[in-house]
Amino acid sequence: MPSERVERKLAAIVAADVAGYSRLMGVDEEGTLARLKAHRRELIDPKIAEHHGRIVKTTGDGLLIEFASVVDAVGCAVELQQRMSARNAGVPTDKRIELRVGINLGDIIIDGDDLYGDGVNIAARLEGLAEPGGICISRTVLDHARGKVSFDIEDWGTRALKNIAQPVHVYCVRFDGSRGTTFQPSRPTLQLPDKPSIAVLPFQNMSGDPEQEFFADGMAEDIITALSKLRWFFVIARNSTFVYKGKSPDIRQVARELGVQYVLEGSVRKASNHLRITTQLVDAITANHIWAERYDREVADVFTVQDEITESVVAAIEPQLYAAEHLRIQSKPPESLDAWGCVIRALWHLGRIAKDDNEHARQLLHRAILLAPRYAKAYSLLAVAELSAVVRGSSDTDTAMLVAEQHVHAALTLDDNDPWSHFSLGQLETLRSQQEEAIGAYRRAIELNPNFALAHGCMGGSLAYAGKSGAALEAIERAQRMSPYDPFGPVFSHFAATAHFAIEDYAKGADCERRALRQRPALLPSRRMLAACLVGLGQVDDARPIISELLKLDPRNSIRRDAYGYAVFARLADQERYVAALRKAGLPE
Repeated sequence: MPSERVERKLAAIVAADVAGYSRLMGVDEEGTLARLKAHRRELIDPKIAEHHGRIVKTTGDGLLIEFASVVDAVGCAVELQQRMSARNAGVPTDKRIELRVGINLGDIIIDGDDLYGDGVNIAARLEGLAEPGGICISRTVLDHARGKVSFDIEDWGTRALKNIAQPVHVYCVRFDGSRGTTFQPSRPTLQLPDKPSIAVLPFQNMSGDPEQEFFADGMAEDIITALSKLRWFFVIARNSTFVYKGKSPDIRQVARELGVQYVLEGSVRKASNHLRITTQLVDAITANHIWAERYDREVADVFTVQDEITESVVAAIEPQLYAAEHLRIQSKPPESLDAWGCVIRALWHLGRIAKDDNEHARQLLHRAILLAPRYAKAYSLLAVAELSAVVRGSSDTDTAMLVAEQHVHAALTLDDNDPWSHFSLGQLETLRSQQEEAIGAYRRAIELNPNFALAHGCMGGSLAYAGKSGAALEAIERAQRMSPYDPFGPVFSHFAATAHFAIEDYAKGADCERRALRQRPALLPSRRMLAACLVGLGQVDDARPIISELLKLDPRNSIRRDAYGYAVFARLADQERYVAALRKAGLPE
């Protein structure tokens, strides 16, 4: 049988789907299917044929359509949306079938009855950006349709679209049959800042109790204030976000009007002495939900509850935004990243706690400094990367410590009010076994950002080495509560194990290290501490295979390098117990 002919050409591609299709099907499957079939039969298919379009692919709620002419593609989409709006006029809001449409002009590959290529992929991504009943078009469509079809446009700016190598300039179509044939661009969308930007909407009072209105407003205001202390975030002021109070705005519209990437919204419900607070963080550009949480509290002291929830929300948001920013830029080649992008990607690599990732982080941070020589956070993280190489034994200790010290000094000189600068100093002093100095540096970082979970957790490590296990476990528990999904969570568990070892609670120490290694098998200090805890439990035969595996991963591990080289216990008895346990487990001198 002869193979299908593969053809390449330039075409206008329309991608359309039904907004909220899963919700509609969940509420009324038979009714939704019947209404959708009627729309297809009576309006959509005839209108596509009228404009010389070809339906290439259908899914349950979607269509992919090819047009030879951009004018036909845009004209068809505008007429479809106008007619759909009229057909929905008498239909209850929760039963309306509303289309989202994306249009792109680009090169496509025709293989039999299917289409491929970026021309198709961009149309699909634009459809995902469109509002229900709306149309998004690319710049190429705008250039070819200008003055030929009756609609206005709203400039949504340049957007990075998932799995699309180059950013795409996006426009939203605003159409009205009474308008003329020229484009009248509306007020441009605000340019996104060069760092994570967030707006916190007023929390909704779901209680029906007017007194809870003050609590709901206070929650949003406190979160805005706390986020504003994170100097690497761009946070919209309260006066701008509270104009949406009492409304149910479209999140994407809020993002465009305020010029932000992310929106936090929430609600408060009180019943008797019980409070339920829900929050969710949305990437308003893609409409993806990044994070959501529900907090249930008994109302004893309202202000205490308010402070606790604010702390929990802000501490949870920070790593989630870093993760979201990494996802947003991960498809970009390193050479195209700006300094902020390099730092975000480096932070992600550091959180993976592996040799190759650490080296990638160092390269990215060197590039960030080359692009922005006065970027304090880049120097701070570069110091952290150098010190991580010391812990792993992948760098000459003396040289790496000296280089790290230079980076810490540069960070503090450039920005003494950046908590990361003091955090990197804490890391340096920890490895120097100057634990009191390290604890002081971490405390200063926490003063500058009380929700700095990583600083709380690492301060716990210094407290553990200093012989203050109770305070250490308290700091680590605080870090874990603040950021339960933190990429550095395994490090927190390792420090908790260190604290348990110091008070000879070997069973809890072993449990902590097993948890750490399940998440990060490359965390070699956890393997050493796990072996030491097992020896403490009298399980020497179980400890020896762990050290054998450790030596396979890195034959340079030794008592001299890893038990005396850095971060030793301040109390001689603790240090001697640790070294003796490692010897019994088989770690060579």
